Amino acid sequence: MVHSNLRDCKAWQDVGLSLSTTSNEACKMYDAFLTQWVTWTNDPSLGGIEGCKSRLQAADPDFVMGQVVINGLDLIGTGRSVLLDKDLDAAIKRMVGLSKTQEITERERLHVEALDTFAKGSLPKACSTWEQILLHQPTDMLALKLAHDSYFYLGHQRQLRDSIARVLPHWSPQIPLYGYLKGMYSFGLVETNFYDLAEKTAKEGLALNPRDAWSVHSLAHVHEMRADVDTGLKFMKQTENDWKDSDMLVCHNYWHWALYHIEKGEYEAALTLYDAHVSTNCFKSGTMLDIVDTCSMLYRLQMEGINVDNHWKELVRVTKNHAKDHILIFNDAHILMSLLGAKDTETAHQFITSLQELSQTPGENYQHQLGRDLGLPICQAITEFANGNYSRTVDLLNPVRYQIQNIGGSNAQRDVFNLLLIHAALKSDSRSHQKLARCLLVERDTFRPNSPMTERLVRKAIALHNVD
Repeated sequence: MVHSNLRDCKAWQDVGLSLSTTSNEACKMYDAFLTQWVTWTNDPSLGGIEGCKSRLQAADPDFVMGQVVINGLDLIGTGRSVLLDKDLDAAIKRMVGLSKTQEITERERLHVEALDTFAKGSLPKACSTWEQILLHQPTDMLALKLAHDSYFYLGHQRQLRDSIARVLPHWSPQIPLYGYLKGMYSFGLVETNFYDLAEKTAKEGLALNPRDAWSVHSLAHVHEMRADVDTGLKFMKQTENDWKDSDMLVCHNYWHWALYHIEKGEYEAALTLYDAHVSTNCFKSGTMLDIVDTCSMLYRLQMEGINVDNHWKELVRVTKNHAKDHILIFNDAHILMSLLGAKDTETAHQFITSLQELSQTPGENYQHQLGRDLGLPICQAITEFANGNYSRTVDLLNPVRYQIQNIGGSNAQRDVFNLLLIHAALKSDSRSHQKLARCLLVERDTFRPNSPMTERLVRKAIALHNVD
């Protein structure tokens, strides 16, 4: 549940985070909106995020930070772009216009600047502006959340961790949402391979709030990266009732659960979770997080030799609408997987062409700047693999494998590209590629010992290449 005392104008002022509105209702709805965003929930007692959005806009239509929090959630979802969505573009322009015609605080002005920068695709610059806010107001949860998610999209793992570490001493258990910082910090720790500390921190978060789906999610990552699948399966099952109502993250947590089954080679169990929870939530929400998880899961099953053709045909009805978004390279790669999986070669060709065009004239858009040297090789590798050109897949993917972190996502999510390279190298006719596959598996076994999937792939390499 949302904390009981939603903050009015004076309450925000008392904690040094003044909001430029005279409407107590607007301030309270700002609080309710932000709280649900941070906790990954739609609280029915408040009418959910959409209900709070309506009440916020009705209370003060010209409230600048109201515009910031609403537009922020839209943008950070990465399912809408100002280049393609006129309504979103108009909303950003209105927010910027309001900020120039009102007396607002420096913090509020920086929030508008950061979000406008993000909308233009200049994510690193936006993060710098949020950090500028946090330097002086370390308890500004909106700046913290937007920076945290943006570092995730940039693949900036140490910043993901350190942005929370820097502000934690300024927080106390009395500050609303304090406990949720534990899950955020834990996620930064797991992404920088501090698994023991990540586990300890996430458990501290769950001790404060057992329904913290993000702390659950961070622990799911710990078990995934250690290939401790049985512990992971047990943990997800034991905690399911605590996080299954966190509708904004529920699909992702079930995706983690399914990954344990894929790791063990339990494909039917994985598909059962896919049908009951992963795809169901994806089709219901249409959010980009759910879309990429659904694509990723089918792609992993397909590489394992499972026929998921019919699943691709269902999913492409959702993903096709985003074929020209090109908001994040990470999203693009997963959308392409679905287009090729569904044999929609025409849309896949249009997708590659539009990405090529944007990469030639990227402007200040950071993701488009990545397109030429990273996005296109990855997407072309996915295409070649779908066409059975395994040697070409390796030639495209292997040179950029250490740059793939820059497209964002978590280590667990980006593992799909590691697996793609391994499978392509295993299937390649090149003896050099076959040797590379075995080297990659040795590397994988070192970093993720006792992995059932690695053992299966080693057996496959021996069978395919007749080596000891």
